[in-house]
Amino acid sequence: MIRGKRQKKRNFFNYNFHPKNSKGNILTENVIFIVLNIVFISILLVFIFVKSGSAAVLEEKYAKEIALLIDESQPGMTIHLNMQDAIGIAKGNNIATAAIVRINKNVVTVKLRGNGGYSYSFFNDVQFGDGKSNYHPDNTNTGFVFIIGG
Repeated sequence: MIRGKRQKKRNFFNYNFHPKNSKGNILTENVIFIVLNIVFISILLVFIFVKSGSAAVLEEKYAKEIALLIDESQPGMTIHLNMQDAIGIAKGNNIATAAIVRINKNVVTVKLRGNGGYSYSFFNDVQFGDGKSNYHPDNTNTGFVFIIGG
């Protein structure tokens, strides 16, 4: 047996993470990491804020909404859809009110910007332009009227 000083048994809970002789230095790597995270999160928030009210989001919203309304419609129904915010954006992008909504066979296309548009299909057997079913901007230029023929 070897005699001498007995070493103190160390475990995780007895470890001194902050020795008294060390100073509180922040590592430059940590500072860079925190700054880059703040920059990334701020860019992400700006992107979300800009895209949340944009023309692309409204195109998708109204194309899906119109398609779902047509799917649930019955013959003889007249649907008035308020699209005032979309019409305002379209006018700002020099798109005529009558050209905002296009229905070709069973596909609804909403266009609010010059180089865009969002299309969404519906399953109802409604044929627009056959004399029975029709759609047009309403009289107040705040929305569209969809007439489902019988």
